[in-house]
Amino acid sequence: MPASVAVQDPWPAPRALAPVDLLVSLPGSKSLTNRALILAALAGGPSVVGQALRSRDTLLMAEALRALGAVVDTETDDWRVSPATFVGDGIVDCGLAGTVMRFVPPIAGLSTGTTTFDGDEHMRTRPVGEVLGALSALGVAVDDGGTGSLPFAIRGGGAVPGGTVVIDASASSQFISALLLAGARYEHGVDVLHDGKPVPSLPHIEMTVAMLREHGVMVDDSEADRWRVSPGPVRALDRLIEPDLSNAAPFLALAAATGGTVTVRHWPHTTQQPGDELREILTLMGCTVQHTDAGLQVTGPERLQGVDLDLHDVGELTPAVAALCALATTPSHLRGIAHIRGHETDRLAALARELGALGAEVVERPDGLSITPAPLHGGVWRTYADHRMAHAGVIVGAVVDGVLVEDVATTAKTFPDFAGFWSGLLP
Repeated sequence: MPASVAVQDPWPAPRALAPVDLLVSLPGSKSLTNRALILAALAGGPSVVGQALRSRDTLLMAEALRALGAVVDTETDDWRVSPATFVGDGIVDCGLAGTVMRFVPPIAGLSTGTTTFDGDEHMRTRPVGEVLGALSALGVAVDDGGTGSLPFAIRGGGAVPGGTVVIDASASSQFISALLLAGARYEHGVDVLHDGKPVPSLPHIEMTVAMLREHGVMVDDSEADRWRVSPGPVRALDRLIEPDLSNAAPFLALAAATGGTVTVRHWPHTTQQPGDELREILTLMGCTVQHTDAGLQVTGPERLQGVDLDLHDVGELTPAVAALCALATTPSHLRGIAHIRGHETDRLAALARELGALGAEVVERPDGLSITPAPLHGGVWRTYADHRMAHAGVIVGAVVDGVLVEDVATTAKTFPDFAGFWSGLLP
């Protein structure tokens, strides 16, 4: 971000003046909520998405499904969904939600009308062309002016032939999940083959496959880099959403950074959420991690250790992990995460810039970061409209005086009133 750009509402990150001892309850998972909403809109009857995350991304998804004729009642924490009718034209605001931009077009092809898509300015630079190209190959009429990006329109024909398609999903696992979620409603199902560098964030695809099977959809993922969804009905299902384990990262990092203890309530013993990898990462950094009756408990060490990690499958955890690496006592190397340059911002460049501005020694590499601990000082931490960057900023600010987090409100993307919640933990 150029130095001439004004800083939005710099927020003094609260300091932890002693090791913390906290019991925390977190909102539901965005990834699970938005997949559940898509499947409910495709189902053969009404569904309830219990303990749904209420955030900008999920409310945008609910509104997108309404544009396709679904009834989504978000008045309580248990969202009631009646299936989409797929009749008539609609307008979808993607905001900064990659799941809306990528998951909704494949089901919009089932509509009898035209559905137009646009979003926040930065979303016009985020990759979606592979999804649009795949939809064209599967028989969906796509009008994107040849750009492969927002804004675009899906001109539905009331049905989608489907079939086999080859895509390069090395930029985002969401390209594959998007096609799988819609595939059962296509006349011939969908057979997705990935051809390219390794797919990032594979646990998110495993999450998609598991949820499809729970809805009675047949999915064959027995062959590497190939996923086959058979045509058939999507069973209506009431489901309870797990806490968002990726959103747990700053809270567990607070224990690691301060040498204190944080317990996150209702942490599942088994889950497809990539955030569950925090247990292993924090253990490697010297933390004590255990399941207790109260939840997942993390106790930080006296000296936080650096790590050498391939975060390819859990790239969304990179900002929080990088912040901890800057606070560690030994060097760290984070690898396998070139794809996070295409997230809400170029996260590798942003982390290198912001950590470096506070005194850390950071080398930005094509697919990662090398971080050598150095004395840190206060300053403005820019977020680039990226909620995970804001999380990284507050982690550093918890143990470094004078950190001012710009536009902390961007955390509403996945965690409403994050700033208020965080401040309440560190009075």
